Amino acid sequence: MTCLNAHLLCMDKTLNSMDMPADQPDGADEIAAIDDRFYNRELSWLAFNERVLAEATNPNYPLLERLRFLSISGSNLDEFMMVRVAGLAGQVRRKIEEVSIDGMTPSQQLAAINQKVLEIENAQQEIWRDLKSRLGDEGGIRIIGKDQRLDAERERWLKDYFVEHIMPVITPQAIDPAHPFPFVANQGIGIMFSLTRIADDAPVMEMVLIPQALPRFIRVVGDEAIYISVEDMLTRHADQLFPGFRIGGHGVFRVLRDSDIEIEEDAEDLVRHFRSAIQRRRRGVVIVLQLQGEFDPEAEELLRNQLELDLALVINTGGLVGINGLSTIVDEDRPELKFEPYSPRYPERILEHDGDCFTAIAEKDIVIQHPYESFEVVIDFLRQAANDPDVVAIKQTLYRAGKQSAVISALIAAAEAGKSVTAVVELKARFDEEQNLLWASQLERAGVQVIYGFVDWKTHAKVSLVVRREGEGYRTYCHFGTGNYHPVTARIYTDLSLFTADPKVGRDASRLFNFITGYVEPRRTKMLAISPIDLRETLYECIDQEIANAKAGKPAAIWAKMNQLTDPDLIDRLYLASNAGVQIALVVRGICCLKAGIKGLSENITVKSIIGRFLEHSRIWAFANGHDLPNRRAKVYITSADAMTRNLDRRVELMIPLRNQTVHDQVLGQVMLGNLLDSEQSWVLEPDGTYERVGEVEKPFNLHRYFMTNPSLSGRGASLASGRKVPKLSLRRGNI
Repeated sequence: MTCLNAHLLCMDKTLNSMDMPADQPDGADEIAAIDDRFYNRELSWLAFNERVLAEATNPNYPLLERLRFLSISGSNLDEFMMVRVAGLAGQVRRKIEEVSIDGMTPSQQLAAINQKVLEIENAQQEIWRDLKSRLGDEGGIRIIGKDQRLDAERERWLKDYFVEHIMPVITPQAIDPAHPFPFVANQGIGIMFSLTRIADDAPVMEMVLIPQALPRFIRVVGDEAIYISVEDMLTRHADQLFPGFRIGGHGVFRVLRDSDIEIEEDAEDLVRHFRSAIQRRRRGVVIVLQLQGEFDPEAEELLRNQLELDLALVINTGGLVGINGLSTIVDEDRPELKFEPYSPRYPERILEHDGDCFTAIAEKDIVIQHPYESFEVVIDFLRQAANDPDVVAIKQTLYRAGKQSAVISALIAAAEAGKSVTAVVELKARFDEEQNLLWASQLERAGVQVIYGFVDWKTHAKVSLVVRREGEGYRTYCHFGTGNYHPVTARIYTDLSLFTADPKVGRDASRLFNFITGYVEPRRTKMLAISPIDLRETLYECIDQEIANAKAGKPAAIWAKMNQLTDPDLIDRLYLASNAGVQIALVVRGICCLKAGIKGLSENITVKSIIGRFLEHSRIWAFANGHDLPNRRAKVYITSADAMTRNLDRRVELMIPLRNQTVHDQVLGQVMLGNLLDSEQSWVLEPDGTYERVGEVEKPFNLHRYFMTNPSLSGRGASLASGRKVPKLSLRRGNI
């Protein structure tokens, strides 16, 4: 582990350089004086999750896909409560009164969040009841409860399954002074049973904690798809579990705990720190207690006292606890109830060179859009580097790599082949810390130089660098991504991959790695903008140029696509641009603290959110540069950074300009324009802060369908759908 003192010296120096006051543009003071100019971050996120949940009611989707969206909304909400709400509760406990950008105290935010969460919980249960009925009536998939009886053969199977697969792994525990209250793990589900011992009529309280190794839903044997939840399986066979007792009642509960990890400034060994922090996270304070069924009042009171529910939200539901567990049913093999399978295309440019990535990239830059084009090309790039005797060095950042990572295998193979391999493994990738520790250990054993980056900054940039011996010298090949090196998410997240052998870019990428591995701050980069050094300033310069163009009477516009927009200073800059007459069109999938369409503040700004089959994840900025968008002279960038303070000031991120004209036009005229034209999956942010689905338009356009059925960015020549020439996207297809 690199010496912490050296890191802190570098940190102080860098922070000092960033704290230099920047010149404030004209009008900044007037914007700053408007108090009510931001939406609350947390409430905006909840609005995003409501849009996700709304897809579970979309009649155009197959039933199991609707169930998938319901499950995703539950998983999203769990993480939000375990991280964001837990953080606010911690501030309240420590009496921290720091207000949010919209002026709310932590306690005010908690109150507003809890009210909205209860509304979402009620909506989830209502949708679940509707989908459960539809799945049974229309889809032939039944989900039975504890009291629903089946035929004799299936009843015997259920009993045998309970005895053979569930009884051996559960441990009923009496709750009384002689038995300490058991620890309930994060996301743990348990059942409280109110019993009476037949021998002496003595009341007994028992708790059964359901091991997470058990399936959330159990598929009953037979051709017909019948499922039962594990908690209903337990209550259905409670007499087998408690012989000699009368069952008086039961109640199912579920617990969510604070799951964030705080980094201690004096953590000399990050690996040891994170291993212990992961253990502490499992025992975090309770944030949510979900209760199902008619709880015995005494049992509920016991739970509340033993779990120490200080500031926790208690949700009483007559439905299902743990909506995220429905993902088990989504896996049912019923293709007719799911989206039509889609196989990504392999990039044509690489195929034209017989699969030789280096030759194809050396010819010209290549941009690839996942998941429409296969992530396998990124793996092949690294595999070829590992096997190529002319490759001398590989450097790679790893934020999330998944549990079965071909990227890790390629790096290990390269190191074992004697190449110099450096991997920057980010230990602070939330909920992937444990997996990343495992990867780091395996890489180190193979001889890879593993670096853990900065203590206080996450390394979120996505970059691979390969140095290859060619002729009398060396050539650097780079891959830059807007998404993670994760083979699973690459099939459902829309992201961009840029491959280039541009020497200027290669030198900048080398400086980036030197910054991460040796704290050597880049003095000057010709192509890359790096946060927290100059990425924010680069964005400001581009916005300010659009403001200047607008004031000079030239065309001025900004198009941007991102996952979140929360940074108040960047939002204020966009307000300034709007007031100067710059036309701004934003595609923000999730949180957006900017208020759109407000006269005198943002009347020239539109914001839309796209929620559909794929999760929009790529980050793009486009600036008109004195001509109407889209145009060939526009400044176009892709980046790993969202428009959040943490990404711009407290993470290592990259933004790269697209200089190759073909790549530039593909990203601006196809990807970015396609996002703006989408009408079938889009929600528009209204001035009052609500989101409304785009209504019917004369020529409907579905972004995802377009890229699934038309040529890849890397050069296929005819539409997959028809074999005819691909329709060119145009602003005339719809309104922005």
